[in-house]
Amino acid sequence: MQVQVNSNQVTAGVGLHDWVGSAVEDALERFDDLLTRVEVHVSDENAEKSGAQDKRCQIEARPKGHTPVSVTHKAESLDQAVQGAADKMCHALEHLMGRLDEPVVSTGHLTAPPVLEDSEAEVDAMLEDDFLARREALGKE
Repeated sequence: MQVQVNSNQVTAGVGLHDWVGSAVEDALERFDDLLTRVEVHVSDENAEKSGAQDKRCQIEARPKGHTPVSVTHKAESLDQAVQGAADKMCHALEHLMGRLDEPVVSTGHLTAPPVLEDSEAEVDAMLEDDFLARREALGKE
């Protein structure tokens, strides 16, 4: 899986790109066989001004043979934005993988027959005894 980090309106150095790339790669590690490329876009929506939830992280994952999956998370810090977007992407990929699995189709039949210790004649006799006991309890003989 190739991780590409883009930063808009964030003064980013090599350290930030490495940190964001490794954080996203660690979070999506179990989907490594499914993904060809992951693009991460981090930005500060208010530029240099501070504000509530002005850091934004968008992650776009490209699964093999499928359309890209994109998630976005906004937070007060870049760390929270990246972690939140990575968590959302994990959930989105889990959902995609669940949809890719072969659906379980019920046939309405048991796969293994029930184990009967009693013979058919014994079962019939027990049912007859139950029927007669109920009739006697109701006063019908």
